[in-house]
Parts: sequence; structure tokens; C-alpha cells
Amino acid sequence: MGKKIAEAKEKVERLRDYSLEEAIELLKNLSFAKFDETLEMAVNLGVDPKKSDQMVRGTVVLPHGTGKPVKVLVFAKGEKEKEARDAGADYVGGEELVEKIQGGWLDFDKAVATPDMMSVVGKLGKILGPRGMMPNPKLGTVTFDVAKAVKEIKAGKVDFRVEKGGIVHMPVGKLSFDKEKLADNITAALETIIRAKPSAAKGRYIKRVTLSSTMGPGVRVDVSTISKKAA
Repeated sequence: MGKKIAEAKEKVERLRDYSLEEAIELLKNLSFAKFDETLEMAVNLGVDPKKSDQMVRGTVVLPHGTGKPVKVLVFAKGEKEKEARDAGADYVGGEELVEKIQGGWLDFDKAVATPDMMSVVGKLGKILGPRGMMPNPKLGTVTFDVAKAVKEIKAGKVDFRVEKGGIVHMPVGKLSFDKEKLADNITAALETIIRAKPSAAKGRYIKRVTLSSTMGPGVRVDVSTISKKAA
């Protein structure tokens, strides 16, 4: 552990649940990195991801975006190809892009596909799937409304999925954002996670919320306060 991160950890009361505003301000004050750090949120859920009826997955468009430029690739043809380009897609094409990706090219962050292209795009499952980049109808990335999909991703759409340990991780902005903007993003993200609660999940759903920056320590947030605000 580096000296700076050790010093930052010492300034955080490990067992204290800070208010959302206090947590954001603390992480801003403890920042020592020479780059604009990403603020991450980890939400411990009272679910068992091993059971299919307790899977938590979805998307949220953060009100103020993630602060990170996103390169979007769209698999489409005909009029939809022009529609995707006009919406701001960075790459648009069909089989030629599939072959390029099969050759090792992955210079993009998100992929969108029209339903009629999935027979071709399906060949990329083993490449894009493990990276979380495969177009998926449940996430709104397999659609004929490619313009809407591209614009939402560019605006700050974030995918989330509960991990094996029952935790959802997601970026909620850059540390340079105003405190109010970060609070808005966090509240919107938590609100979406609350709405995604599986009916099979029993007992306490939101167990813990922790915020941390790229290089900074984790800061626990008062779950009752932030959940009430989101709800």
C-alpha cells in the first residue's frame, strides 16, 4: 500500500456511515491523484445471485453522465446505418466489422445492433460476451431504434449486474463533478437498483452502500438516508 493511500485511509472512520454529502466531500478532499478520478459505487444486496429469480440487472442513464467519452459501435445496414451515424455512432457497419473484431480489433466501449443483424453478430459472443460488450435486448442494445440507443449511451447510460458476491459495482461520475451532480447520479443509480428488486428477494434488500474513487479508500454511506432519498 502506498504512503498516500495509507494516509487517506487513516482519515476515514471505517465503521462510520457517512451521509451522502459527507462521503462525497470526504473523497474529494482525500484525492491525491494527478488525474480526474472516477467515483465508483458498490451496493451490497440481500439477494442470492446463484438463483435465477434473484438476479439483479439493468441500465440507468445518469443525469450528468459518467464524464468518460464512450465509443459506440453499431451493427446495422441500410437506413439504420445512416440513422446511427447521424446519432453520433463512432463506427457503423456489418460483416466487415465482425471480421475486424474477430481479428482482434476492440477499439470501442459499447455495441448496438439491429435485430436483423444478430445472426451475424452472434459469432462474436465468445469475444464480446465476457467483456460485457455483446448487444443485448434486455439492455436496450438490440433495437431498431438505434438513434435512441446511441444517444443514451453517449449521454451516460450505464449497465449494471449483480456479481456472485451479491454486489453491484458501477461508475457514477468523475470526482471533479460538483457535489450536487454526483449526488444526483448516485441517487438515480440507487433508485434504479431499488426498482430492480426481484420479487423473490426477502428481508433487507440494500444492505450497504460504499463510495470510493479510483485511487481513494472506500467510504460507507448511510443506507437509510440514501435509500429514502432515492425512493
